[in-house]
Amino acid sequence: MNKIKEIEAFVSAVGLGSLARAAKEQRVTAAMLGRRIDALERRLGVKLLYRTTRHLALTERGEMFLEQGQKLLADLAQAEMLVSEQNQKATGILSVFAPAAFGRAHVAAHAATFVAAHPDVSINFNLTTDAIDLVREKYDVGIQIARKADPGLVAVKLASNRRVVCGSPDYFARHGVPRVPEDLLRHNCFIRRTPTDAGWGWHFQVDGKACAVKVTGNMGCNDGELLTHWARSGLGLAWRSTWEIQDLLDSGELVTVLEEFEPAGYDIVAVYAPQRFLPAKIRLFIDELKAIYSEPGYWSRPWMTRGG
Repeated sequence: MNKIKEIEAFVSAVGLGSLARAAKEQRVTAAMLGRRIDALERRLGVKLLYRTTRHLALTERGEMFLEQGQKLLADLAQAEMLVSEQNQKATGILSVFAPAAFGRAHVAAHAATFVAAHPDVSINFNLTTDAIDLVREKYDVGIQIARKADPGLVAVKLASNRRVVCGSPDYFARHGVPRVPEDLLRHNCFIRRTPTDAGWGWHFQVDGKACAVKVTGNMGCNDGELLTHWARSGLGLAWRSTWEIQDLLDSGELVTVLEEFEPAGYDIVAVYAPQRFLPAKIRLFIDELKAIYSEPGYWSRPWMTRGG
């Protein structure tokens, strides 16, 4: 028998002073209500009520349990109300972080639509290339494109994404097409780097195992759009996400190579701290991004004004 129904039967009977009135309120028979109280007493191993046909009296243990039972039912009602309200209406400040370029083009770009649909929400964005500790810095949600999400966070996939080696048809006509990742050592590869960071290797999967190739090139920078522009201009190869270049792949200005060695795990995800009741502002924001990203042809739209 449901433990909550047992407690409700006991609290209601005491409050109304009658099994019959309590049974009517809960839309069950008096016999059923009595069985629920009997089951509660058996489970607790104590007598809670002295019952006669005309009178109910609490035992000492019953008085103790009544207070706790009332509090439990009140807390449950409050939790249900809280969840119901948050399921239906988004309110408050939504704090979001996202990678700078992706955030500008594909997250903050949709903020106006979201706040128009949910006028009781305001949004603050941090668009950055820095690592963010979501919990410590008290963000509601983060958008990430990374091989591994923090295992202490809840991750929700928003869209599929691939990490690809790309170049212009002209470049491959002049320099040949790499067939295995090691062939990249003979190509001019543009590296995303800063003065204090020499750049990363490009990651692949070979025979089911992860590997990295430490490529080199005659130009590098920390701006992904510039790397794409150099590759588009036929100057060398870049390692880019498809969200950045899908329109150029569709037009044929860029083509991919080494597809069979592409690494897994570069999908676009939303992350948030585990919590018992997820606020509607977080859930609805994630749902909106998923819906937008799933629109046919969305990723083929030019995401920025590209240089010539």
